Amino acid sequence: MTCTEFGPYTEDVMHTTENRHEPASAPGEASVAREQPLAEVAQRPLVVIPTYNERENLESIVQAIREHLPQASLLIIDDASPDGTGEIADRLAKKLGQITVLHRPGKLGLGTAYIAGFRYALQSDATCVFEMDADFSHDPRYLPELLVAAESHDMVIGSRYVPGGKTPDWKLIRKIISGGGNIFARTVLALPVKDCTAGYKCYRRSVLAALDLDRINLQGYAFQIETVYQAHKAGFSIGEVPITFPDRRLGRSKMSKNIVVEAFSYVIKRRLESLKR
Repeated sequence: MTCTEFGPYTEDVMHTTENRHEPASAPGEASVAREQPLAEVAQRPLVVIPTYNERENLESIVQAIREHLPQASLLIIDDASPDGTGEIADRLAKKLGQITVLHRPGKLGLGTAYIAGFRYALQSDATCVFEMDADFSHDPRYLPELLVAAESHDMVIGSRYVPGGKTPDWKLIRKIISGGGNIFARTVLALPVKDCTAGYKCYRRSVLAALDLDRINLQGYAFQIETVYQAHKAGFSIGEVPITFPDRRLGRSKMSKNIVVEAFSYVIKRRLESLKR
């Protein structure tokens, strides 16, 4: 395994809204596409976005994704947001096309949302899958860079901790928690990446197919570390692209003390499991 630094639906899904209208092409665009075909991994990207109370951000993030990665389909997974995010997602799906919405019956957590998204992706014809937040802490302008890196790596991480990566809005305590947690996780689990808790990733389809999704019952940081751990142990190549990670533009952060505690306890448990083998 190498790491390089660069510059079936689950039962909790209630129903889906899906529209797959082809996006309008600018004059001459089709001929350009024929002359410069996309690499195979880039042909049918799927962007997975879990949401809970993101009505202030959702339409803007969808528009930004379309701007920076127009060939991508979107999967929005909404956990019955009381602020009406799910209804906005349905409206966008009908209006824009290439958007599927999975509605879940309640707040079931980030990890289970991504698992549902990965299972959906494996049932679709997606060639690669992005995971990202809806609050603009994961800037869509990096999507093309991650996709280019996925041409030579199986998993690509939008990284805060490689040269060029930044967290400009963070207070000192958050930098200590995140930076220290990363050092702890990658040291204890021998992970050859700088940012193993990152939630901005691009997976080749082959990586998702190899992940043991049934054993992942984690949220937040722990979920992100586990996907890196499994990919590394399976021998997949992992690359990192530097990103600037700002605080969310609108709404409230969903980070909690429980997420941090879960991550530290998970790392220790995972290490003990590996020693028993």
